[in-house]
Amino acid sequence: MFSAISSSCLSPELQQHRYLTEKEVAALTGRALQTLRNDRFKGQGFAYIKFGRSVRYRLSDILAAMESHRIETETI
Repeated sequence: MFSAISSSCLSPELQQHRYLTEKEVAALTGRALQTLRNDRFKGQGFAYIKFGRSVRYRLSDILAAMESHRIETETI
């Protein structure tokens, strides 16, 4: 349903509003699929949207959450 539109044909603005499956988020973040599911059950982790039984994550939300944990170091 969501993969019908290739991300390569979307403008950068629209790519930020793209929705990812839990498997795509697991691959992107390096978090285990079960960890994402546990986080949802506990009411924590990344914001998500439910469509019936399907779970989707907005790419911009995932990137913002990852960026918020960025640690700046000194360059040598």
